[in-house]
Amino acid sequence: MKKTLVFSLLALSLLACKKEDNNDDGTNSNEAPKVVFRLKLDPNQERTDNLGNPATVPANHGAQDPSYNAFSIHYIELAQNAYTQLQDGEVCYIGAQTTAGGDNAIDYDKAIRVNDGEVLAEIPIADLKADTYEWIRVSVSYQNADIEFRANGIDATATLACFLGFNTYITDHVIKTQTETVNSNKLQGYWALEIHPNDVIQNPIVSTGESGQITVPNPLAATSPIPPGSCVLTGDFDQDLVITGNETEDIIVDVSFSTNKSIEWYDAAQNNIFEPLDGDSLVDMGIRGVKPIVVQ
Repeated sequence: MKKTLVFSLLALSLLACKKEDNNDDGTNSNEAPKVVFRLKLDPNQERTDNLGNPATVPANHGAQDPSYNAFSIHYIELAQNAYTQLQDGEVCYIGAQTTAGGDNAIDYDKAIRVNDGEVLAEIPIADLKADTYEWIRVSVSYQNADIEFRANGIDATATLACFLGFNTYITDHVIKTQTETVNSNKLQGYWALEIHPNDVIQNPIVSTGESGQITVPNPLAATSPIPPGSCVLTGDFDQDLVITGNETEDIIVDVSFSTNKSIEWYDAAQNNIFEPLDGDSLVDMGIRGVKPIVVQ
């Protein structure tokens, strides 16, 4: 995919002060109330297609649940209803961007990388419009996860680094132990795979590639579409997020992403075992849905 999404730069002040008197959920009881977005990675959440419909793995494909090491988002927007167009809702967060590689791109070096249960972003409630929000939009930009594969009859583990954002400028990045130097922009679907040493392989092996198929679920495609290549997932709140502007405590929102068989490959042997030396090839690394859950 060669289409890119250029987000308007947003001057957004995020709280970065040193934490003191933390609550059990990691929030600070001494700060002004915030909306705290936390990451949840759920392999049991419903697996959906680009339109948000339930999706099974095609007959000639294999798929597995990855084991995550790191995860990044680039954009969070709250949408009032199904007709709210992209960027017309309450844009809460946009990550760092750069033109160092030419076209506007996500700045990988400045991206915040977290893992399951950690905070994605904290937004002061005073900075948000008082309203009722039914939907969330989140752009996923990066994921790093361990996957299982088989080579020469040996079952082993590899680490897969995937860049899912509309465009990402990468100087270099560490896959697991190996550093891959890029120094350029990479469109959605760029990946790097590091095979870990095992009984057969004495040293790490790195390979790179690009996938032209990245699933980006949007149940509102008919009323509020997203541009191809943007990786902006859309999901409805379990209960509407109501912001009055009079809150005295934090609002905690778990942003739950479906990682249900999210690593998918063409399966030559149709045995659901990833065997890259025997004709299997990665075809899709897209997140399979997002569900925002208001915790408090």
